[in-house]
Amino acid sequence: MLVHLAMSIACLIAAPAAAAAPHAPLIWAFGDSLVAGYGLPPAQGFTSQLQAGLRRNGVAATVRNGGVAGDTAAQARARLRWGLRGLGATPDLVIVELGANDMLRGLPVTQARANLDAILTELDRRHIPVLLAGMRAAPNLGRHYGAPFDAMYPALARAHRVPLYPFFLDGVAANRTLLQTDGLHPNARGVGIIVARIMPAVRGALRKTVP
Repeated sequence: MLVHLAMSIACLIAAPAAAAAPHAPLIWAFGDSLVAGYGLPPAQGFTSQLQAGLRRNGVAATVRNGGVAGDTAAQARARLRWGLRGLGATPDLVIVELGANDMLRGLPVTQARANLDAILTELDRRHIPVLLAGMRAAPNLGRHYGAPFDAMYPALARAHRVPLYPFFLDGVAANRTLLQTDGLHPNARGVGIIVARIMPAVRGALRKTVP
């Protein structure tokens, strides 16, 4: 009896402590209709497809939808703080995808940049990691508008020392078979391509922030 008890105690001492459950990252996609999933069933939108893709790759993340269709950078800036409060927890990563509506409305690039800068500054103040997703100006706006707009995202990423995914619609924007009938928003297949292309950047950003 005593021998068995001693052996049991020895086994308990020798056994490694049970590994703590891995942290399940919280990602907030903060942007406009492109992350909101405009025109698509919820399961086919960006946040749902990104969450599913991460989980297929062994990352048990929750991706919350912070997209509002039609939002400019100024409108998104105005709702940033209460949007963060509504999450109920500090996100491990915020994907900032904004500027398309500023560009489509021809709003001054300086205005869009100032509002994006304020958003990134607030997230940095809260020590929340960011992945900045860039946009490109439509060719019909000309180089006078397009050049500073396109340069805005790399400049902001450098200034705030955050990773940049250069073009959110990469591989989709010029392919009408991947767009909805409005020619602007991705269809479900288009979203799948966006998710596949941005996935390495998302996983890379998470690796730097989640133990």
